[in-house]
Amino acid sequence: MAREKLKKYLAQQVELGNTEIVLSTAHKSVAPQPVVSKPSIAQDTLFGGVGTPTKESPVQPDPQRTLDSFYHEIKDCVRCPLGHTRTKFVFGVGNPKADIMFVGEAPGRDEDLQGEPFVGRAGQLLDKILFASKFSREEVYIANVLKCRPPENRDPQPEEMETCSPYLLEQIRLINPKFIVCLGRIAAMQLLKTKLALGKMRGSFHDFNGIKVMVTYHPAALLRFPSYKKDVWEDMKILRKAYDGLEL
Repeated sequence: MAREKLKKYLAQQVELGNTEIVLSTAHKSVAPQPVVSKPSIAQDTLFGGVGTPTKESPVQPDPQRTLDSFYHEIKDCVRCPLGHTRTKFVFGVGNPKADIMFVGEAPGRDEDLQGEPFVGRAGQLLDKILFASKFSREEVYIANVLKCRPPENRDPQPEEMETCSPYLLEQIRLINPKFIVCLGRIAAMQLLKTKLALGKMRGSFHDFNGIKVMVTYHPAALLRFPSYKKDVWEDMKILRKAYDGLEL
């Protein structure tokens, strides 16, 4: 019994991104920052944190590009080994002019088969989270850091994320959302370029080139640890309040 409890505790710490076991810690609540309007994202600004596109880059500047045309540009990508093992390229789905964009880490088995993000059990739970927060799947945009499924649903490797992240950055530039919700620590670490534990990133907005970023648990984590649902609900209430304030 003690061993099972220890295994569950360690799994939770991994989900949180903690690399050390902490016996006690002080918690300080962080108030959400006010949301301000922002101009459209220039491509050189968006790529500024990860390097300006070059001739070797998978994404070249194109003022005529649309989200649909971008999909057709990259849907046959084989820049990393995952491109040779996938069933379908999982680009993204939703409103191309969405104010809110959800970003996960990588497709799973169901997503790989259908070519659409968040369609398995975790996706069904995400739909319920959206509904409870008075959002719909049709009005937001949903994507992943990786566009191809890692074998056995393992965590994305750093080189895979670095190869694929320019695609996500271009999706963000084209959609130009006002909010991004990072689902899980891997998406947050990649987008925000941080090694902070997920628990320390929750509860407030972070900045990504003028876009407000909320970090919360991946729906798959809620399937393993239902107690996290309360935390996600609190995060979504902060997002909903900020979004409603922006509409005023």
